[in-house]
Amino acid sequence: MKKIGLLFLLAISFTLNVYAQEAATLEKSLLWEVTGNGLSAPSYVYGTIHMIDKKDFFFTDPTKAAMDQADQFAFEIDLEKMNDMGAMMPLLMKAFMRGDTSLSDLLTDEEYEMVGKHFQKIGLPLMFVERIKPMFLSALSGGETLAPPGTDNGSSAMVSYEFEIMDIAKKGKKPISGLETAEFQMSMFDSIPYKVQAQMLVESIQSEADTTGSNQMDEMVQMYKDQDIDAMVTMMDGEGGIGGFEDLLLVNRNKKWIPIMEEMMQEKVTFFAVGAGHLGGEFGVIRLLKEAGYSLKPLY
Repeated sequence: MKKIGLLFLLAISFTLNVYAQEAATLEKSLLWEVTGNGLSAPSYVYGTIHMIDKKDFFFTDPTKAAMDQADQFAFEIDLEKMNDMGAMMPLLMKAFMRGDTSLSDLLTDEEYEMVGKHFQKIGLPLMFVERIKPMFLSALSGGETLAPPGTDNGSSAMVSYEFEIMDIAKKGKKPISGLETAEFQMSMFDSIPYKVQAQMLVESIQSEADTTGSNQMDEMVQMYKDQDIDAMVTMMDGEGGIGGFEDLLLVNRNKKWIPIMEEMMQEKVTFFAVGAGHLGGEFGVIRLLKEAGYSLKPLY
């Protein structure tokens, strides 16, 4: 009797372990179909990478079909409003650090000199940007040219997935909206100490300057091309990533998005395009939607 009980417990333990392993890893896909839970038609969740070289840019056939089937598009923020300079000016003012803080207060002399040379090289003298929040400077640090949406892929310029998708939505005369406001995104950076932001900027520039091997951006792009959304989350939360600020930058936002997404999906077939880092992980959008009662299927 004891032997039977032991075998039963071992069998249960093995089953739970296998289930946990299966649940721990999502299939490799950037595009997920959302059905069930009262939806009359499927909607779609797609993971983007905000900037990518045109030679690495791609849309799969299922992604093109999903965008064609969608009645509306939703991004992290309403990108159409970004073209309104009247609305943008107050936001741009929030890009500056509070008080009289500048980069020279946050970096060593050696780091400050390195950052200055980097921005000088891409045509941005440090005197013009040294009071801007370092996390915004990180977005500028690459200095690449952004190719207009829909241009020929032979160019070596960078591409924005969001702008490419928005261009498709606008050509199809389909409504565009956002899951949160630009003001909210701006406010998040005030919760991260400027000193920490400055170190993130330094690490970003050092990674780009590292010629001994692939840098983090190269690795992230390869993960994106492999459609490995769980690996992207792991990398973002690791050393040099967003470790320590995961709740602020990912988890809390993902949780706030779910009820908004539910309402939109009930109204129309929606194509959601958000950073791929928001999809995977324990508290990623895919698992949160499943917990809310929806069926999620990867489309390759």
